[in-house]
Amino acid sequence: MTARGLVEGLHPYARIRELAAGANKVFRVIEHEDETSIIKVYPVPSRQKREVHALEALAGIQGVPIILGYGVAGDQAWLRMSDGGNWNLSSLPKNLDVVEAAGRTLRNVHNARAEITNLVAGIDSDYVKSHYRSTIDRLGRFRRRFGMPQAVLDRALDIEPPLATDPVPAHTRPTPSKFVIDDEGRVTLVDWEWATLGPPEWDLTLAVWQFAVNHGEDAAAAFRRGYSAELPESRYRSWVAYHSAMMMLDAAEVREGRLGDLHYLVDDLTEAVMGG
Repeated sequence: MTARGLVEGLHPYARIRELAAGANKVFRVIEHEDETSIIKVYPVPSRQKREVHALEALAGIQGVPIILGYGVAGDQAWLRMSDGGNWNLSSLPKNLDVVEAAGRTLRNVHNARAEITNLVAGIDSDYVKSHYRSTIDRLGRFRRRFGMPQAVLDRALDIEPPLATDPVPAHTRPTPSKFVIDDEGRVTLVDWEWATLGPPEWDLTLAVWQFAVNHGEDAAAAFRRGYSAELPESRYRSWVAYHSAMMMLDAAEVREGRLGDLHYLVDDLTEAVMGG
């Protein structure tokens, strides 16, 4: 059975629109009187279980999707959730008020102290220190494909690894496209299957960096205002180095040929570790 066939079987009289078709398939279900919900279909049940566990733990937190049902059909699993809206902060024209609201949404999650995972620690400071250095080391194998000077990697290993405080419920991938917006400007943070316990700096710096890349420094500042936290520039730069290195390594390990289209990651890593 296809993912769409599964959704059609669950809602035979609804209109169905496919929203995303990556490893997971995401559909909007439009029923009578234009009531809508979102159904995500997963290729393996383990992904659904992780997302369900996270959403159940965060139930009642403003900006987190509400579970409406879930199940397994054959080798596919599905999850039905409340519909957060038609736009996201990657595709929507810049709106600093909404970006600030996105910052508040992430802060709500971090303040929840919910048992978001069965892990005892998740991502802690020891993990960050060791993983940062191993990421930079592994990235060295692909340096020429990125056109990156060896001096940048050498400097990345010389600086202090990112400082990570005590783990909290963390989304781990709160990029602008994960913040969905409805007609009233309400913000919902979606895609929780990779959530875990992690340092709040992981989420905060990734979001601030990506808002700066997508919409400029004023959007990054608006997100910081919404989150209500200051982060020294030195600590922020080391996290940007970490995030950009991880993104480059992930791309290099799955793609063939040159990676010049990711030059902005090289530029951000270089600026983070070399200054400028």
